[in-house]
Amino acid sequence: MSLLPEMFTYPFILRAFVVGILVSLCASLLGVPLVLKRYSMIGDGLSHVSFGALSIAVACGWAPLPVSIPVVVVAALLLLRLTENSRIGADAAIAVTSASALAVGIIVTSLTTGMTTDVDSYMFGSILAIDRADVALSVGLSVCVLVMFALFYHRLFAITFDESFSRATGVKVGLYNTVLSVLTALTIVLGMRLMGAMLISSLVIFPALSAMRLIKSFRGVVLCAGVTAVVCFCTGLTLSYLFSTPVGATVVIVNLAVFLVMCVLRRIKKR
Repeated sequence: MSLLPEMFTYPFILRAFVVGILVSLCASLLGVPLVLKRYSMIGDGLSHVSFGALSIAVACGWAPLPVSIPVVVVAALLLLRLTENSRIGADAAIAVTSASALAVGIIVTSLTTGMTTDVDSYMFGSILAIDRADVALSVGLSVCVLVMFALFYHRLFAITFDESFSRATGVKVGLYNTVLSVLTALTIVLGMRLMGAMLISSLVIFPALSAMRLIKSFRGVVLCAGVTAVVCFCTGLTLSYLFSTPVGATVVIVNLAVFLVMCVLRRIKKR
């Protein structure tokens, strides 16, 4: 317990808390409609696309985040178009994109810089990789994501449960699916530094699934998922510092533990 006050004296810990809380909140809120639409693995696919873009940026000596953000946004739009206008299912499209982008990133890395500290941090996450510029960019974009989610909340609710009815009532389903994809892309890129390409999708999936174990209303699930994500991230980061474990993996384990507890509570509630 004596280590806890000391933890908050380190600037990189404070930066990690700020970025992690905002990214976890964004990912969990977006995760609810994504999970309900059976589109949750888009986070995994986009994280691999982001890794490919980041690998190329590092190899060329460019700033990683400004390069990867537009690339991942375009990839999200292409995935959306591909799944809507072709016979390829969403899961197959995501799998193809994910594997291809990851392969490109690995090849570029092996032929240029090799597995440097920067590349490793994007692959598995690193609390030390977040600098002040990343914090400023993450805060700005996270606020934009949260504001956009709040503004389009009712439309996202409508297209989540019945796209056909929403389209019949005049809702621009394609537009709001695009908004959801773009917001997800931004969130994935922002979380790459902290969680890594291999683990960032867990922030999208776990809080939503945990909340759905006990709560039935859409609004209740959204609120519960947001609180769960923030609590799990703060707990995971604290445990990571105390036991010297990787941040991303520790946060995922905490989310898994909460999910299992929710499953048990659901069974007890049914009885």
